[in-house]
Amino acid sequence: MRTFWLLYVAEFKLSFREMSSFIFGLFLPVGIMVIMGYLSTTNEELVTTFAAVATLGLVSTGVMSLPLSLSSYREKKVLKRYKVTPISPVQLLVAHVFYCFSLSILSMFTVFLVATFGFNMIFPGSIGLFLISYLIVMISIHSIGMLIASTSPREKTTAAMSSLLFFSMLILSGATIPFDLLPSVLQSIAQLLPLTHGIELLQGQALGSPFTSYSSLLLLLVITTVATTLSLRFFRWE
Repeated sequence: MRTFWLLYVAEFKLSFREMSSFIFGLFLPVGIMVIMGYLSTTNEELVTTFAAVATLGLVSTGVMSLPLSLSSYREKKVLKRYKVTPISPVQLLVAHVFYCFSLSILSMFTVFLVATFGFNMIFPGSIGLFLISYLIVMISIHSIGMLIASTSPREKTTAAMSSLLFFSMLILSGATIPFDLLPSVLQSIAQLLPLTHGIELLQGQALGSPFTSYSSLLLLLVITTVATTLSLRFFRWE
């Protein structure tokens, strides 16, 4: 356990050198929440905006930070070197996944504080159900990132795949641009993205609406199961 925490802390220290994960995972969501907070005219708009913007942290770490870091470790033979040390490379992978989870959750809570204390948001839904839904979405998106890292042959390919998926979800899923404002063609395309269904699930829980997002929940669970299974099947240490 001590080894895990040392690796976990090391991952945080390494992230401060690049700062990209903090910029996209923490500063960007806070900045967008501030802008959208000023544009919101009702509490309902503010709540739905919070639920959408809160996903920026998890999509940043899930499809950018996680796959890029793992691909970099593999290409630079880091995982291979760990195999000949007392520290298992599995411990390094788990520590990095938990670092990504931590940053995602920190981002969500920071956005919540900005919305609550900066714009007087009143949260009408169940905080417990919202957090459970957030964990489901977070794990689902990170399983996709793990799949990208497992199947991508090299770091440059991973970067291209991650960027395409990240910016598609950033623009089309409703995380930055309200879904209802998109043209019908783009809305149809957005339905193919898992984050679209994740935001639908989170917004329903945040508003305290009767649960109707059965298809979205089922899709996220299926994605998690399939992506995790394929990741374990195809992951390469070197």
